[in-house]
This record gives sequence, C-alpha cells and structure tokens, in this order.
Amino acid sequence: MRTTRAMVMMAVVLATAVATATRAQDAAPAQQAPAAAASPATEQTVEVTAERFAFQPSEITVPLGTTLNVVLKSDDTTHGFRIKGEGVNVQVPKRGRGTVTATFTPAKAGKYTFECSRICGAGHGFMRGTIVVVDRTSESK
Repeated sequence: MRTTRAMVMMAVVLATAVATATRAQDAAPAQQAPAAAASPATEQTVEVTAERFAFQPSEITVPLGTTLNVVLKSDDTTHGFRIKGEGVNVQVPKRGRGTVTATFTPAKAGKYTFECSRICGAGHGFMRGTIVVVDRTSESK
C-alpha cells in the first residue's frame, strides 16, 4: 500500500514538473519575438559534405552582412574545416558520428578560402573551397 501511494505521489510531482516546464517553453518565444524584430540578423545555413578529397559544394556565395552557418558532415574519415586567416577551424567527425557547425560572419566582400585542416590522405592538399561574399549594395549602383 505504501509503495502504491509513493508511486502516485511521484507521478503527481513529475506531472507538475512537466506541466511547469512546458508552460515556460511556450512562453519563451513570445518574450523573444520583440527583440528579434528590433534587430533582424541575416543568417544563411549551408550543408557541406567532406569526402576524400573534396568539399561538396566547394563554392558558397553569401551577401555581405550575412552570418554563414556551415553544417559539416563527413562521408568517410575525420576531416577539418578551416577558413584561412579568419580564426575558424573545426573538426568534422567521421561518417556516422554526427555533424559540426562552423559559423562565419565576413567583415568585407571578397573571396575566402576554406580547406581541410586535418591530414586525411594523399590528396589532402587539394581539399579546398571558396566562400564568395558579395556586396549587393555596390552591385545596384
């Protein structure tokens, strides 16, 4: 009898905790909406696959002022992803071990080279790509 009563009490406590957490999650987006509207951030997400010895796609184009989220996965071994001279360098887990996201907000228009930063075989040096950042305001003039 005591075991049943204890289990019922635990179920009530658990149900109350879940209900409280759900209400808190439902209220959060309403509180965040005005802040998001006040400062719209431009973001672009691109999925990139690393495989010996290439990135697909190997060229990514974004407008200036955009935060680029590169979601990386590997189709074989562990690779790296480095944007030269920009302080971005992440390790891409081997096939079946998930993804990693590299975030980059370019300061100026131009071409940025990315490359594999983890030696992955004989063709490692050829594993490169380009991020092209375009200033749309100068194009319209």
